[in-house]
Amino acid sequence: MKKKWDLCLPRYLAMPIFFLAQALCIFISSAQECPQLISPINGSNQVSVNSSISWEPVMGVPGYLISLGTTPAGTDIINEQNVGSYSTFTPIIGLPENTEIFVTITLFFFNQDNIVCDSQSFTTLTLNEAPECTTLNTPPKNAINVNTGTNISWNMALSATGYFLTIGTSMTGGDIINNIDVGNTLSYKPVVDFPAEMEIYLTVVPYNRIGIAIGCTPSAFSTAPIATLPSCTRLISPFNGETNVPLIPNLEWNAVPNAIGYRVSIGTSPFESNILEDALFYSNATMVIDFEPNRTFFILIVPFNEAGEAIGCIQETFSTLLGCGPYFDPATGELRVLNPNLSFPDVIGICLDRQTNIISATDSADGYRWFKVDSSDRENLISTSSDVVINEAGEYIYEAYIIIEDSGLTIECPSFKTFLVEVSEAPIITDVRITQQANGISLETQVDGNGSYEYALDVKTGPYKDSNRFTNVAPGNHTIFVRDKNGCGIAQKTIEQDLTVEGFPKFFTPNGDGVNDFWQFLPPVEMSENSILSIWIYDRFGTFLAQIEPISRDWNGMLNGRTLPESNYWFRALPAENKEIKGYFSLKR
Repeated sequence: MKKKWDLCLPRYLAMPIFFLAQALCIFISSAQECPQLISPINGSNQVSVNSSISWEPVMGVPGYLISLGTTPAGTDIINEQNVGSYSTFTPIIGLPENTEIFVTITLFFFNQDNIVCDSQSFTTLTLNEAPECTTLNTPPKNAINVNTGTNISWNMALSATGYFLTIGTSMTGGDIINNIDVGNTLSYKPVVDFPAEMEIYLTVVPYNRIGIAIGCTPSAFSTAPIATLPSCTRLISPFNGETNVPLIPNLEWNAVPNAIGYRVSIGTSPFESNILEDALFYSNATMVIDFEPNRTFFILIVPFNEAGEAIGCIQETFSTLLGCGPYFDPATGELRVLNPNLSFPDVIGICLDRQTNIISATDSADGYRWFKVDSSDRENLISTSSDVVINEAGEYIYEAYIIIEDSGLTIECPSFKTFLVEVSEAPIITDVRITQQANGISLETQVDGNGSYEYALDVKTGPYKDSNRFTNVAPGNHTIFVRDKNGCGIAQKTIEQDLTVEGFPKFFTPNGDGVNDFWQFLPPVEMSENSILSIWIYDRFGTFLAQIEPISRDWNGMLNGRTLPESNYWFRALPAENKEIKGYFSLKR
């Protein structure tokens, strides 16, 4: 049998199949399993403080949130950092030394509850040497015409737990900032702007518990004349954090009055720009095509003018959703999907004696596909109509889909069902075994045939049951019906019962005419009267009525002087060899 995600390969009319496969699998999977850490592995020790953290990708999950803390489920180091669909995260400032780090992965979904996984942990090593020097990131080393309002940032130094920062207008000067401890951060926003048209010298010295980096030299950059930078902007459409965004969205952001353009970067993780990278736009709107469904996208918009780029702009996010849904319905608070709900059975039977077995779809849809799964798990298309001819047992896939229009595209919203086909044939009754019981008889039917059968007694239309045995059946003639559950035929057999034991009459007529007025034991030639020691008589409810001896005139159909009604009665006889005999007889008047 295929796993659920093996069936998540819908036939999409106007988009790459990979996109829709990922989207559909999210909603077919009935349950998600939490991933295990790959590196560092759960419980590991002596882990580098500069390690990246990676985990097993989970099929059908559109994104992950990661939290790091010093307690189970803690967030004191990283609080639910969204990493998109990537299963790797690198803390930009490293990890604390000699500490048990608890990693909590949250499976992120759209318009449904996230799944918070149990925390896993590892322990970092103890530092034994001071960090090395770092390098300036922004402004770049030896940059010119740097805006006087720029921020400062630098690259992480391995094993550093903090940084000392010095800024001056000479190689050795600290006239702007003199050796201040900025903590374990990689950026600094000066309180006042730098002086215009000046050479600025900046020294960053990493440190940790062991000591400070040795020999760190300053980096220089030159500031530009005083100018007014543009401010940052924010998304209008889609707004920050919006979901259910079309696959071809119209991006729009607030216009900035003194900006002459905008640099736009879009990626599928906070650390990449794999959709757009510093693309230039000279208006505050654009259309971007070919977004993948059910993914979170990270967008950074930086206005600029002749003075430079806006400083400190933040990244925003939005999430796409395939047209099939599920959509969040605010009126009901529920999720709504356009994929058809399937009622198709798990097992279908076909009849050997039919030349053509036609199977029909059970669901209303715009289109259908039927596939035969071969021994190599390949899916072979065998029909594209609501009916399919199947004359062979095996594994099949039934697909029904709805066609919708979304964002100018024609999209199929499919649902799938794997089912088995079993071969059946009409039953043949070979025997009916009859067993006497205290309150009737038992009928057990023996059948030949390759099928799934059910059984009824006396009435052809049923009710039918799966058991081939009927108990506590009243004496008399009966008809057994055996029906194939897949409609391949019904067999019947009538049983004419002669169930009484030899020597015991089938009936008697105690009506006083002198003929057959007593029910008594009449031993056959090979038996003597002494073969039976005693006989007990009961009604059909098992109530004891009389005990008679074989040599007496036997029973007259009376109980305490009262005439008993016509009915079937039961007897139990004890032979001399102590092998009990049971049977029934009829009282007629």
